[in-house]
Amino acid sequence: MVISTSDAVMVELFSGLRARTFSRLITQLRREGADPPLRGRPWRLCFEDRVLLVANYWRTNLTMRQLAAVFGVSNQPRAPVIDDLGPVLALRPRVRFPRVRC
Repeated sequence: MVISTSDAVMVELFSGLRARTFSRLITQLRREGADPPLRGRPWRLCFEDRVLLVANYWRTNLTMRQLAAVFGVSNQPRAPVIDDLGPVLALRPRVRFPRVRC
């Protein structure tokens, strides 16, 4: 069995997010420039699947070898995916607006 974002049940099961929330996350990440066009060899997984892989990596305690088997990729590309998208998905401090004094 290979995990993919094409099935909404898989997204909810492996990311912990509902499919609609996950799609909003993908839209926000693209808006912030997390999926720039790169030179060289393209990623084996699409952007949505890479985000799901990182979410699954953080949510479960699977090893890199287990993640590779579940997502149907070789052992090579999974670590660069986590290194690439991990900082983008990390929590950021909330932007606080200045208080309006009357």
